[in-house]
Amino acid sequence: MTGRLVVLASGSGSNLQALIDAIAGGRLDASIEAVYVNRRSAYARERADDHGIPQNFVPLGPFRDAYAEPRKAREAYDTALAGRIAEHRPDAIVLAGWMHIFTSAFLDQFAGKVINLHPALPGTFPGANAIDDAWAAHQTSGLERTGVMIHLVPDEGLDDGPVLASAAVPIRSDDTRESLEQRIHDLEHELLVSAVADLIGAP
Repeated sequence: MTGRLVVLASGSGSNLQALIDAIAGGRLDASIEAVYVNRRSAYARERADDHGIPQNFVPLGPFRDAYAEPRKAREAYDTALAGRIAEHRPDAIVLAGWMHIFTSAFLDQFAGKVINLHPALPGTFPGANAIDDAWAAHQTSGLERTGVMIHLVPDEGLDDGPVLASAAVPIRSDDTRESLEQRIHDLEHELLVSAVADLIGAP
């Protein structure tokens, strides 16, 4: 049975595009029911529009304005977003460059269905600057490899949920920061598609 996906993105959406291409090419038996972004300028919106996928801009700002306490604002946002996503009856929710840490108000609604992509090996370089951190470690201490992992998001831990898939990317002697990033992104696209297929039981 075709898996139902909802994709959340904050930026360019290259991993969204990888899923779109895999579906179009018959490598992933899934449909992307909707794309949600939390930044108005996210190019992921255009990618969704180009392929006839409903896209929705849901910013955190109005919730911050409504609640003085940041935690309450995040929980209110997460509850509202979860309600909208639940309407799509997703088999998996893919965080593809999503720059927002969900609270339990969201995650508890989709146990075992929320997956995140992170450009580092398990247990290394958590956070939004993983590629920069790996490159700095290579320059200062000779780090020889970094990588990519796909993991479940069961709680508010930062890039530390149960690992679904991971693979290493060697750092070559002739690499630049940009060439390393490109190889990481190329691997992300492959690994994400296979991990999503495994999660939803699609060939």
